[in-house]
Amino acid sequence: MSPRVRRFATTLGALVASGVLALSAFAGAAGADTTYFYAAPNSITSITLTKSSADMKRIAEYWSPSRIKDAQDNTPAMPGAKPSSGSTPSTPASPTPTPTATTAAAGGATTTAAVTPALAYGSAAMSSTTVLPTLPRKTPPTAGNSPITVGKVFFSIGGKDYWCSASAVASKSRSLVATAGHCAYDAKQGRHADHWIFIPGYDRGDTPYGIYVGHSLNLHEDFVGKGDYDYDYAFVNVHDGFKWKPGKTAGSYEMEPVGSLEDNVGGQGLAVNRGINQSTLAFGYPAAPQIDGSRPYDGQKLRSCVGRTKRRTAPTYLVERGIALNCQFTGGASGGPWLVNYNPANGLGYLNGVNSFAWDTDVDRKYDLISSPYFIASTYNVYRWADSQQAK
Repeated sequence: MSPRVRRFATTLGALVASGVLALSAFAGAAGADTTYFYAAPNSITSITLTKSSADMKRIAEYWSPSRIKDAQDNTPAMPGAKPSSGSTPSTPASPTPTPTATTAAAGGATTTAAVTPALAYGSAAMSSTTVLPTLPRKTPPTAGNSPITVGKVFFSIGGKDYWCSASAVASKSRSLVATAGHCAYDAKQGRHADHWIFIPGYDRGDTPYGIYVGHSLNLHEDFVGKGDYDYDYAFVNVHDGFKWKPGKTAGSYEMEPVGSLEDNVGGQGLAVNRGINQSTLAFGYPAAPQIDGSRPYDGQKLRSCVGRTKRRTAPTYLVERGIALNCQFTGGASGGPWLVNYNPANGLGYLNGVNSFAWDTDVDRKYDLISSPYFIASTYNVYRWADSQQAK
């Protein structure tokens, strides 16, 4: 067995939830020395993205101010498959799922942990569990419908840079980000993203609350191993943040530490097994064109949709418990949060989903629906495990 691979059989208890949409196609080189070992059905896959302070600095330096600008100016990748009828969603930012994936990308240590089997919508066997949101310690809470916890994720695969949406989530480590699984891992190719960073409060190029380099990526094994989009979510533990400031010589930059993610922007709560018909706000940075070629968004400003959740399935992608909202988000919104019990006075609520698919239900060549995985006990278990992987 590779020294990079460890195996765990730690059962994580309890219940909780979250979810919303994304934007890129993955391609990369598989590593020969890192192999996935699956401990049990419905387990957790945890991949170390940065193992040292040198790794963290390397990724920080990769995302220079000019590279961030170039990445955000790029047109987001379109979903790979356009819907052919009202019952078929667009393919998410990653390629079409495949039944199995047994090889990890280079550079990531992988662990697994057994978790509780999944149950259906609002099962009486599962109470609705919640994690309380937290206010920032350093920043006055936001007011209005623009939560500063929400921002953009930037990453690279196969020598190309991409981006998605994401949100900070309340955690003991004060360093946890929730996004879509396909915003960090290509289930078809069996490869994870590299150079993964999160910029909360992103607005037209500004990085007001810092840049946070990913430390560990945590997903449900059924997304990794089966391409099951009922589990299209990821929780990423991040290092303390930094800002770029002008250096001592003209045109140079230096890293200025800004502290932990949650100290700066707070964290959304988490709620699982809430059932459907929930009043929900979805957030994200849509940018890709509609199917008809029109382009209502540019990805530079946070957007939102509001409505009540309903059931939505997509058997082709193993989606049996999907939930949906009426919304015209396009690619780029992937990974943005779905929030219930949202309080506009402080910009906080409870994560109850993430943008995963876009749908054209009336076949007019414009997306009119977005969907998310339904958060259940195993979602909370991935969250709990991710919170234990704090960067040292």
